[in-house]
Amino acid sequence: MSRKIYTIMSLLLIAAFTLSACGAKATEAPAQPAATEAPAQPAATEAAATEAPADKVTVTWWHITTDEGQAAVWQSLADSYMAEHPNVIVEITILENEAFKTKMTTVIQSGEPPDIFQSWGGGVMKDITADPDADGGAWRDTFSPGALGVYSLEGKNYGVPWDMGMVGFWYNKDLFAQAGIGAPPTTWDELLEDVTALKAAGITPIALGEGDKWPGHFWFGYLATRICGQAGFEPAALRTGSFTAPCFVGAGNKILELNALEPFQDGYLGAVYGDQSTVMGNGQAAMELMGQWAPGAQAGNSADGKGLGDKLGFFPFPAVDGGAGAGTDAFGGGNGFGIGKDAEPEAVDFVKWLTSVDAQIACAEAGFCIPVVKGGEAGMSDPLLITLQETLSQAEYFQLYYDQALPPAVGSVVNDSVQGTFAGTLTPEQAAQAIEDSAAQEIK
Repeated sequence: MSRKIYTIMSLLLIAAFTLSACGAKATEAPAQPAATEAPAQPAATEAAATEAPADKVTVTWWHITTDEGQAAVWQSLADSYMAEHPNVIVEITILENEAFKTKMTTVIQSGEPPDIFQSWGGGVMKDITADPDADGGAWRDTFSPGALGVYSLEGKNYGVPWDMGMVGFWYNKDLFAQAGIGAPPTTWDELLEDVTALKAAGITPIALGEGDKWPGHFWFGYLATRICGQAGFEPAALRTGSFTAPCFVGAGNKILELNALEPFQDGYLGAVYGDQSTVMGNGQAAMELMGQWAPGAQAGNSADGKGLGDKLGFFPFPAVDGGAGAGTDAFGGGNGFGIGKDAEPEAVDFVKWLTSVDAQIACAEAGFCIPVVKGGEAGMSDPLLITLQETLSQAEYFQLYYDQALPPAVGSVVNDSVQGTFAGTLTPEQAAQAIEDSAAQEIK
């Protein structure tokens, strides 16, 4: 691996481990409460800690699934694998999210990561490209291409996903009908037309909690994904291009177009995400741009604790005319398996087991993943999440949240600059320059 790629991937992994607000955007958001270190299942953690016989191979696996029911699914899969591969001992360590970040940062810096570990994409990992490509790409072909791409850099794979969620629009079908809107918008211009129609009907078009900053970053990130595409983002992130490129400024200008229609609820610049969910859950706004956890958050923050129920619908972010990005490109985040640089081949084989169709069905049935392997959707039952998964599976390119894809300091500047654009205190050009200045300093 070249020094430049190694540096970039190191930055990406440390970014993932030092997330704070972004942590609430993972598929299991909000994070499961737990003690500093949850006890692992006895069969694989404590018992396997003793030295294995010479003919045995020990595979160490660190994950953050602290919910007992969900952890039991992982343990069951590990037990099944060990039963079929008696020469392998899978040693599981379950860590609470913050403890995981701390420990992983330490072991990455020491150059001794576990064989398999929770990853949000990027990182100093083992090049496993030959494994997905083996047998004519049999393993590679099981994945949604966009989701698998999150765990690759410059054509090489360093891990694989097991769960990916995406940001999209959640809308109140009754309020759309009241405004005379027959079908959700498919283009940016249609979205603006629908905002105008909703306002004319006396309905607040969009709920936004921009006091938390990251909800507004979703608007900028998706617009940039539509306008810049992969070909625009990757050069800027790898420092062969710039975040002052016209497409990034164009994303800011689209936000100004939207702002000019005054689409948000009163006080949105000071509102937090909980407020945004409350406005949606109580039927006080027609739509919000949010991740796959939105229905649960809306219900939890609504007055009756139920949310919109059957009134809630979903549609993907609209296409932007003339943009370099495909209308099917997705923006969001998820979870995957990173492979430690010194991992034995058995670790990769075990990850294949964990990303099999049966394993994906099991985690979907347990409610803690949106499958990325073809056929895994058979374990899903929620119609809205099935729609989201079908949309995500069509993505050839998956853009990680900017505040995960970029180093923490740059991600923070993105959030601050986008908030400045919404507030009118920064022009799109000034916001893009601030992001570029931070990237130039932090990504060497």
